[in-house]
Amino acid sequence: MAIATIAGVAATLSLGTWQLDRADQKKTMQRAIDERGQAAPLATAALPRADQAPPPTLEHRRATLTGQWDAAHTVYLDNRVMNGHTGFYVVTPLKLAGRGDAILVQRGWGPRNAAQREALPPVSTPTGEVRIEGRLAASVSKAYALGRDAETGPIRQNVDLAALQAETGLRLLPLVLLQTEPDRVAPPDRAAPATPAADGLQRHWPPPAVDVHKHYGYAFQWFALAALILGLYVWFQVLAPYRAGRAARATKVSDEQRDA
Repeated sequence: MAIATIAGVAATLSLGTWQLDRADQKKTMQRAIDERGQAAPLATAALPRADQAPPPTLEHRRATLTGQWDAAHTVYLDNRVMNGHTGFYVVTPLKLAGRGDAILVQRGWGPRNAAQREALPPVSTPTGEVRIEGRLAASVSKAYALGRDAETGPIRQNVDLAALQAETGLRLLPLVLLQTEPDRVAPPDRAAPATPAADGLQRHWPPPAVDVHKHYGYAFQWFALAALILGLYVWFQVLAPYRAGRAARATKVSDEQRDA
């Protein structure tokens, strides 16, 4: 029993310490994410090519990109919730200016038509060159799906970058931009400043964050379990026999006094 108790306490203490280490790692990761978010926005030319693996330090960086929308290949990701309402995430490739590749842009959220579920939300897509601002991510937001996703059609549950690249013929960067500001359309003479364009989309993306508190909760549970194991051992192996022995001795003394 003592060996089992020592092993149980050692295992639970080790798991609790591991959870604290994971919390420290997540805190370091959160600091790195915050630092990337505060860095100067990346320009179009600073992005890697479509055939290059992006460095991990690009994720969560802000970027200001210039290009033209490929509206014909817009995809509407179904069953996405924003502010408590169900709708679509609108995803459109942006052909980058001065380059031969494109990047997928998660442009924003549009509401679902409750009467016609297959109806698409109205989205205004400017023609010509636009400048957009956003945050780089590793992939488009994903939703749980049963079975295989449909590979064609505007409405989909998820989008696969490689499959979409083969479908559209575009050279897509292995990154996604979560757009945070409305499009800015460049004027024809390029002398006047770009003006924002209303597209009817909402962009209340949750800030990038890592869940540190859950690791503290797990660590507390493991440490509490270690204390419980040790407490049960002390109770049943030390205190209970001691109390039983005292009771037996008291009974014996009482019997001897009665017999005398």
